[in-house]
Amino acid sequence: MIKGFREFILRGNVIDLAVAVVIGAAFTAIVTAIVNGLINPLIALVFDAKSLDEAGFHVTGISGQQVLFPIGTIIGAIINFLAVAVIVYFVFVFPMNKFKERAAARAGVDKAPEEPQLPTEQELLVQIRDLLEKERA
Repeated sequence: MIKGFREFILRGNVIDLAVAVVIGAAFTAIVTAIVNGLINPLIALVFDAKSLDEAGFHVTGISGQQVLFPIGTIIGAIINFLAVAVIVYFVFVFPMNKFKERAAARAGVDKAPEEPQLPTEQELLVQIRDLLEKERA
């Protein structure tokens, strides 16, 4: 039982996933600080609000009560997500893929063989025409 657990933990996928979660959490904190300190104030300027949470549209309800639709919060969350995704891709995923390609090239592993090219529609029509002419003759 302990041997099976050890094999499970030492598999590359589990370790990679654990590292990705930890690094992702750390980068999320950094990106959130950048978004909250730089991007959110710029968006709040566009909407003329003190903070991004106040940026949005006010609508008067039936009872006369003002309701805020906080579009700024949604925009901030989208920007935050995209920033984290871009940073994680360009800092971790892209370099790791390049590293794996170089390691495979050093090991002499070829890429997957290319699939044969299928004939074009015009080539198929020419073949059909030629077969029909042979049958007539």
